Amino acid sequence: MQTSPGDTSRSLLVAFRLRLRAALCLRAEPLGTATTYAPQQEQEAQGGNATVEFTFLALLLMVPVVYFVVTVGQIQGGSFAVVGAADQAAKVFVTQRDPVSARIAAERSVLVALRDHGHDAEKASITIACNRGSCLAAGATVTVTVRLDVSLPLMPFADVLQLHASRLSASASQVVGRYQ
Repeated sequence: MQTSPGDTSRSLLVAFRLRLRAALCLRAEPLGTATTYAPQQEQEAQGGNATVEFTFLALLLMVPVVYFVVTVGQIQGGSFAVVGAADQAAKVFVTQRDPVSARIAAERSVLVALRDHGHDAEKASITIACNRGSCLAAGATVTVTVRLDVSLPLMPFADVLQLHASRLSASASQVVGRYQ
């Protein structure tokens, strides 16, 4: 029995189609049947599937991306708040006459700066350090450090469970002026 080159190419084509269908997990057809491509029938059979698939994938992929962007925005806003609060507290501290009123004024300025950026005062702490015995002596350097815990956004029990996106801190120093 002789085979012609046309028969060999046909058998190779049928074998390729069977392998392709198996690789794509499609239903296998009997060897003797010829497959015909009907794009109109296939489009009608899959009508509306693209919308469902797109919606599912968009929700599955976009929700974590949006949450990540919001979290990074909260951390960036917290870093701006901490830097501004430390800077303003140090400036306010060195302008006061006595240490008690200086500390109160510095703490109030930290509260205002944090509130301006939308952060709670309960999540912040302030530390004031001086390089000399008297913080308000001429030439003394006052360093104010502000720490802030930034919570995860849209978490209802983040405070109770101690879930923080980041713990930020910033320091600012000011020298007490010679002439006050």
